[in-house]
Amino acid sequence: MKKKFTELSEEEKKNIPLYSIGVVAELIGTSDQIIRIYEKHGLIKPARRNKNRFYSENDIKWLRCLRNLIHNKKFGIEGVKKLLNYAPCWEITNCTDGKRNRCSAYRDRTKLCWELNMAVCRKESPAKCEGCVVFLSRIVKQKAT
Repeated sequence: MKKKFTELSEEEKKNIPLYSIGVVAELIGTSDQIIRIYEKHGLIKPARRNKNRFYSENDIKWLRCLRNLIHNKKFGIEGVKKLLNYAPCWEITNCTDGKRNRCSAYRDRTKLCWELNMAVCRKESPAKCEGCVVFLSRIVKQKAT
């Protein structure tokens, strides 16, 4: 049974894709073309309704971080993608200590998180791994080779 918006936790509400690409571009101070470039490179994966892209508050937070890295810190897109190859997912998603300790990827760091957790992620949220920036950057890298 689907929860009503008022029944969702604050964290769950931050994952609901509500904002169009034009609104997001205006909020973060860039163009919709730049956001599409980030998507093309696998740095963000917006939700889709028909052909339209929609972004959550967490997506906007990540896009602001990307924009800061690329435009202020002078990292290139490829540099950001390389950083994502070295960052464990729990550092990007800010997992709680309790969630980390239950996470098989955190306990066994010899494998990539989604290799161990895909079944767990699918139980929690069908698109949890597929929406993770670390997962996306690896998939784009694999397609390029």
